[in-house]
This record gives sequence, structure tokens and C-alpha cells, in this order.
Amino acid sequence: MPRRFMLISVIALMILACVGFTAIGAPKELILATTTSTRDTGLLDVLLPIFQEKTGYNVKTIAVGTGAALALGQKGEADVLLCHAPAAEMELVEAGDVINRQLVMHNDFVIVGSPEDPAGVKGLKSALGTLEKIVDAKATFVSRADDSGTHKKELQVWNKLGFEPSGKEWYLEAGTGMANTLNIANEKLAYCLTDRGTYLSMKDRLDLEILVEGDAILLNIYHVMQVNPDKHKVVDGRGGQAFVEFMVSEEVQSIVKDFGVDKYGSPLFFPDADKSMEDLEG
Repeated sequence: MPRRFMLISVIALMILACVGFTAIGAPKELILATTTSTRDTGLLDVLLPIFQEKTGYNVKTIAVGTGAALALGQKGEADVLLCHAPAAEMELVEAGDVINRQLVMHNDFVIVGSPEDPAGVKGLKSALGTLEKIVDAKATFVSRADDSGTHKKELQVWNKLGFEPSGKEWYLEAGTGMANTLNIANEKLAYCLTDRGTYLSMKDRLDLEILVEGDAILLNIYHVMQVNPDKHKVVDGRGGQAFVEFMVSEEVQSIVKDFGVDKYGSPLFFPDADKSMEDLEG
């Protein structure tokens, strides 16, 4: 074999070896579609580095309203979902778009507003009664209006009340995430339905306070689930399974149990991997 040809062959092999090493050594990417509350509270900032260190996956987070997150799963454009709209999630389970759906944690929704409380709702225990008084007072209410889990919960309460607020002058539809919606409500000194975790994480920057809490309808439940790799061939099934197992692990559940206690005096979420929906709703 001519010396020149041997040299070219050796160089080619070295290049192929380097390319192969880079491909193998590159971090794997996992796409997580999730509600904005898991990002805005800072929980994912704590959990994702641990997951990456354990698995080698680099997690790309798409934090949107739960409706949008579920749509990404339905189209196979995410590998794993972390959401808080149980009824809507079950539609994807029944359609076979997601599998391995596991209960992770809960907190609750609260209704916040200015200390002046123009509708006089402070201390009420009924979410329906609260919205009824807001309607009667025509007091400004800011809605996420983004098909998120929070928005779905708000619509559930309006539907039970038998009232359609959309189009009313006092009802403002933000069409944005929870943090931005709270900022708008703060500017308007308006009422707003929010998850407790996001509110507490922003409390020091807001003039709003919790006025109504504790109604069973305001329970806020989070599930994690894989996007079905058998239905969506581009989905990373192994990575999705690893993330589900990570979220329900004892290590993560312990982190969830204490998350926020040092700063707010109480946790922002409550771990539920060892519970069932009947436990929470019963």
C-alpha cells in the first residue's frame, strides 16, 4: 500500500473516531413540556440539575400553559409532560398519546386581590360565592385566559356558577403565564385566581394578598407522564421513563416536601407519589 494512501487512511480513521466520540459523548436531550408554575416557583431549577447528573440528559424545558403542554405531547413534540389538569390529561391517556401517568404532588389555588377588597370577599370559604360577589360588584378580575391548568380551573368554577364572564368590561383576559398575569392583576389591583406556589414565590413583589382559600374545588394536582414512544416514533421513551421514575422517587419527593419552607415558612407543594387521587379528593 503506497505510503500516501496509508497516511490518508489513518487521518480518515482518526476523523471518524473523533466524530464518533463526540456523538457518543454529547449530552442526550430530553424535552419536558410543563406548566409555568413549576418553572416560576424555582422547583425545576432545583430538580433538573440532579436529573441531568444522574442520567446524562440535558433537559430542554418548554414552560407553557397546561393546554399547550398537552398539545405538544399529543403531537409528539415533547418526551415527557408535567401538568396540572387531570381531566384534560385523561383525554390523552385514553387516546394513547401518553403512558405511565403518575401522581407527583399538589398544592392549591387561591383567589388574591387588593387589601381594599372592593367586592368584600375576604375570608369566604366558597370559590363560587366569591366569584358571585365579584360579578355583583363588577370588580376587576384578571384571568390567565391561556388554556392553562389554572385557566381550566377558573372556568370550572365559572361553569359551576352558571356565568360566562368573557366579554364583560371588568373581566380582563391576559393570555399569558401565571407570573405575568399576577403582575397585571397587581397593576390593576384586581382579583385573580392563582396557584399558591407562584403567588408565594412572588409575594414580596406584589401588593395583592390571599383573600379566599380552602375550598375543595381549588385543589391543584400535578401528574407526570411519558409521551407514548410507540405512537410517536421520534419520542425518547427511555428518557421519558427515566424522568417519570425520577419525579416519583423518594429523593425528589423529599425535596418537594421541603421546597419553599426555608423562605416562605411552608412548602410550595406537597408530595403525593405514595397517594391516589381518591386520597386527595376524598
